[in-house]
Amino acid sequence: MSRAATTTTAYGTAGRGARSRRTALLRWSPLAPATLLLLLFLAGPIGYCVSIAFTDMQLTGQESTSFVGLDNFRHAFGDPAFLNAVVLTLVFTLISSVLGQNTLGLALAALMRRASKAVRTLTGAVVLIAWVLPEIVAGFLLYTFFERRGTLNAILDWLHLPAQNWLFTLPILAVSFANVWRGTAFSMLIYSAALAGIPQEVTESAEVDGASGRQRLWHVTLPMIRRSIGTNLMLNTLQTLSVFGLIWAMTRGGPGSRSQTLPVFMYDQAFLKSLIGYGTAVALLLLVVGALFSAVYLRLLREEV
Repeated sequence: MSRAATTTTAYGTAGRGARSRRTALLRWSPLAPATLLLLLFLAGPIGYCVSIAFTDMQLTGQESTSFVGLDNFRHAFGDPAFLNAVVLTLVFTLISSVLGQNTLGLALAALMRRASKAVRTLTGAVVLIAWVLPEIVAGFLLYTFFERRGTLNAILDWLHLPAQNWLFTLPILAVSFANVWRGTAFSMLIYSAALAGIPQEVTESAEVDGASGRQRLWHVTLPMIRRSIGTNLMLNTLQTLSVFGLIWAMTRGGPGSRSQTLPVFMYDQAFLKSLIGYGTAVALLLLVVGALFSAVYLRLLREEV
């Protein structure tokens, strides 16, 4: 090949490379504002919190802030109150999100497909009202339901069954059921859309082949909505891990620390005890817990059925 041809080829390759870069830049340019906002309002505060977590910053009674390295994290893992909050957070998430909202939402979505229009409208309205209520309002409503002189004990008394102070004897279960009541609507909407996308002929073919209702659910319905299940579990879990107002309105983490999940423990340390550095370290650990749950769900979503 001559020198001129080689030069032409080189210029042509360089030109194509430049055009490819310009094309890629044009494709990504609409995302630039959103990326900038994420960096400003998400990555920025997270970075600031990371810097605070390695200090002994306090709200009051401190002249200067010192770098303490990993001391806050070491203190957290040696603190029985923190370990108790971790266990209660996992229990709260398992009961109210993984088992409660997810299972009840799927059951309601399946039942509403077979119900009449009037029943679907009434059920959907009741469930959605609970979802759109502000968290603090829902907390006060559920407090009046579980309180010693509340609605639940009035119903039990009318049925001649023994009543008890639910917020004292079973506080973590009370707040878990409250979160189920408030958040089930989201799962119901996700699963309603997923079930509507299953071809009718697939279900009918399984029924013709003699599959029972349980077999159709396990071998046909659930595999076909697997991705919706994973997405719903991930979003519900992340939302449940951050629940604060509901628990604070109902129990304030009590009695003692028997319903003190990580968000409540973090608030108590950072703002009531003024230990901003330690509270921020707990917040970062909560962020890590959420990231671990997300990684597991994303791994499940990538796997083939």
